[in-house]
Amino acid sequence: MADSRRIRGRAIGAAVIALGLGAAVVFTNLASAAVPEAAGEQVVTETIEVSGVFDGGNKRFIGGGALGDGGQDEGQDALFELADGATLRNVILGSPAADGVHCSGSCTLSGVHWEDVGEDAATFRGTNATVVIEGGSAAKADDKVFQDNRGAGGSVTIRDFEVSDFGKLYRSCGNCSTQAARTVRLEKIVATAPGDVLAGINTNLGDRLTIDGVTLVGDEIELCDRFEGNDTGDEPTKIGSGPDGVSCVASNVTGP
Repeated sequence: MADSRRIRGRAIGAAVIALGLGAAVVFTNLASAAVPEAAGEQVVTETIEVSGVFDGGNKRFIGGGALGDGGQDEGQDALFELADGATLRNVILGSPAADGVHCSGSCTLSGVHWEDVGEDAATFRGTNATVVIEGGSAAKADDKVFQDNRGAGGSVTIRDFEVSDFGKLYRSCGNCSTQAARTVRLEKIVATAPGDVLAGINTNLGDRLTIDGVTLVGDEIELCDRFEGNDTGDEPTKIGSGPDGVSCVASNVTGP
């Protein structure tokens, strides 16, 4: 296996062996367990535009009408569209969730839970945009959870977050028409298999990923995939996996 995986602790693996199948079953439901009990349900047929703070009070929001086909097509509308500087908190996105959340600039997502990720859980845009995801969880993402299409400047921080049954937790756009060096930090993440990789970044474009404090549960999940990104729309080329000490730096990682 990759050298990056050898730095990981064995505490969780040992616990699974010691406790047997029952412990493994608990681990596979970590992200689901993180979702609070819904305080009600609202069907969303038109995108909810948010400026300032929107507190959902742990209500479940699901797509209806044009937002309710549950597809994976690119270009879908979001359930929530956040203006620059907006905050979305205490929201559960049920199924279908259309294209989740769009941030047009800086935004904060606090205690937001995706029970069944649609196309993407959230997409980030804008220049000099600072994005903070704190708390919350996501499950059942065939591809990406967080899609980063931002221009130059700013950063993305994801902390105290749980994810399970996913492709990538984070992806820096590999073929957007406007590209930039993107900075992302993952802190105190619990990732439960099945899952492919925590983050995909473009090393040739100057992306920088810092991982500090990750617990990996179940089958092995790669920490990072490194790509050669482009601005032509072509499929980006994967050039490596695992921390390289420059573009992808990881510490305090435990798991298989």
